[in-house]
Amino acid sequence: MRKKTLTEVDVSGKRVLVRVDFNVPLSADGAGMSDDSRIQAALPTIEYLRAKNARVILCSHLGRPQGKPVPEMRLDPVRRRLGELLKVEVIDAGGPVGEAPARACSKLAPGGVALLENLRFDPREEANDDAFAQELSALADVYVNDAFGVAHRAHASTDGVTRHLPAVAGFLMARELEMLGRALNSPVRPVVAAIGGAKVSDKLAILTHLLGRVDTILVGGGMAASFVHALGFQHGASAVTYGEAAAAKELLNSSATLVVTPVDVVTARKFEPDAPASTYKIEDLPPDAFILDIGPITRRLFEADIRRALTIVWNGPMGVFEWPAFSEGTTAIARAIADNDQAVTIVGGGSTAEAVRSLGLARKMTHVSTGGGASLEFLEGKTLPGVAALLDA
Repeated sequence: MRKKTLTEVDVSGKRVLVRVDFNVPLSADGAGMSDDSRIQAALPTIEYLRAKNARVILCSHLGRPQGKPVPEMRLDPVRRRLGELLKVEVIDAGGPVGEAPARACSKLAPGGVALLENLRFDPREEANDDAFAQELSALADVYVNDAFGVAHRAHASTDGVTRHLPAVAGFLMARELEMLGRALNSPVRPVVAAIGGAKVSDKLAILTHLLGRVDTILVGGGMAASFVHALGFQHGASAVTYGEAAAAKELLNSSATLVVTPVDVVTARKFEPDAPASTYKIEDLPPDAFILDIGPITRRLFEADIRRALTIVWNGPMGVFEWPAFSEGTTAIARAIADNDQAVTIVGGGSTAEAVRSLGLARKMTHVSTGGGASLEFLEGKTLPGVAALLDA
């Protein structure tokens, strides 16, 4: 069901509480950040509200401070960078709740922007405590959720506040829902899904949900060992549980979608970045070899399927792409997807988005999701609490 967006409510001159996802990677000295893409993704919503003379009150988490203030996880670097991008002063509203935020927000001028301190400095945020939600809600007249990256969490700032304020989606949230929803429910065919990553159990759930919704699934990453085992071959030193192997076999036996598995893999005898790499066909895989990437023959097979696709969904690297010797599979898939300019291309968040950005290919994709866990759960068909709580259109 479509959710109301901020263009469907009156925000002119009002106090608007905006949940953003500014959980960005900070530099080693804590003074700056290595990637500000999540801040930039929120700019259209913030600038729209400022143009409407709304008083914009932003809130976000950063890291995992375990419910107490941690100096290294304060939002000062984020606030400074946001001010540079907006070319205005972003007020430090303190808090995240209490007298300081109330005082700062009451003085906010029309079109002004304030940022609360890290929400997770208060343990009540992750506990979805209603008193905490009410304190946040008291700062504003309208609530906008533009943090797709935490939409799978039922926290006070994503769920609790919606019981006290009119709650709508921001532009980033709306685009995430539109692009991912269209890929699953009304795509232009043929549809190819490239699924990799290290979290085998999570990705098997995605594969099951994609059956019948896509035409071809390309399997890589940590799941490769489960499928090699399901095909009756030695899966090397990579761990495979009985449940994972059984699920992989069931997926291979399904006729609803073509599941394409690796025919060769890049391996190492040790799970270490500098371990010597060796390539084997899956029928020749030694028992002491860790599968760390898809092999060159598999890359060519996957690239051929990607070239034919008109909709592509990619979630999860094809190998341990952070290690140069095991990055070629992920690089090949990223470039093949970027080169298919006739297709709608949707890249899942987290490590997949990181890989695409590190290769300088993000601008060649139709949509790069800002949500890691959220995009995973969306592709699994789960209800996202932060989305369900918003007003229906």
